Amino acid sequence: MKRIKEVIVVEGKYDKIALGNVVDATIVTTEGFGIFRDRDKQAMLRRLADKRGIIVLTDADGAGFLIRSKLSGIIKPDKIKHAYIPDIEGKERRKDKPSKEGTLGVEGMSPEVLLHALISAGATVEDGDEIRYSSEITKADLFILGLSGGNNSSIKRKALQKELLLPEKLSANALLSVLNIITTKAELKEIIDSIDTEG
Repeated sequence: MKRIKEVIVVEGKYDKIALGNVVDATIVTTEGFGIFRDRDKQAMLRRLADKRGIIVLTDADGAGFLIRSKLSGIIKPDKIKHAYIPDIEGKERRKDKPSKEGTLGVEGMSPEVLLHALISAGATVEDGDEIRYSSEITKADLFILGLSGGNNSSIKRKALQKELLLPEKLSANALLSVLNIITTKAELKEIIDSIDTEG
């Protein structure tokens, strides 16, 4: 499995699942057109883009291109890459009928096609033998720092997410993934300590 440095942005959870079987990468969904009104997620994507760069991989239909256009408008041009899937007629197995255009979306693409799309877009493939972030923040760290498993963990987590301008609805795994991109273990401890003293 290829490890991709950039954060990959897809439309929905089924796209994320399909891509997660192909590459080792941070994958964020736009929740379809949800990105248009979700200012917190827009801010998060800008921060992720500044740290790692972003690759947009949407369906090849009108909706997909509208989402691309929105993302291109909120992210610096040198921090965004676009990966495109081909127009292949058909429908996804889980759907009753094909899309309006009658073509497959990201979730319906083969692993080979998805990988080719990412490589063609200029994805940075990292060496599989490379040690992934020696100071990586783990779930154990979140527990030690009081962000999980404690009485006030959810309050602390919300305060941290507010401080870092992250959406409140991030799952624990998504939060962990984002934290490892935008901060270090030492910085995270400092941020939490400063939140505690302010509280």
